[in-house]
Amino acid sequence: QVQLVESGGGSVQAGGSLRLSCAASEYTRNTYYMGWFRQAPGKEREGVAAIYTDSGRTYYDDSVKGRFAISQDNAKNTLYLQMNSLKPEDTAMYYCAAATSNLWFWGWAAPRAYNYWGQGTQVTVSS
Repeated sequence: QVQLVESGGGSVQAGGSLRLSCAASEYTRNTYYMGWFRQAPGKEREGVAAIYTDSGRTYYDDSVKGRFAISQDNAKNTLYLQMNSLKPEDTAMYYCAAATSNLWFWGWAAPRAYNYWGQGTQVTVSS
């Protein structure tokens, strides 16, 4: 059982930065990969970034490449998402997700590739 707790969301103006954190009860020992997703009102949940916990290899959606960075601190069992140059279209609820089963064949950005989810943290970017 993996418990995930996100923090760090808030309201910022366009061009600003936020860093999201996701504290995990169990980390690299039991997870293949972790990711960040977001969901805006009326839209489907979409993958933002993912990281393989063993290798540290990262993956990004094209909409955030060059602006967002996913990272992990294994000693702290924490996943991060550094978000820079934020845009109003980045406004959404952001979720942390973990995979303790290897469901990578669904693709890193598919919600079904993850079997544990946090409760989410709201990010609001104003123009």
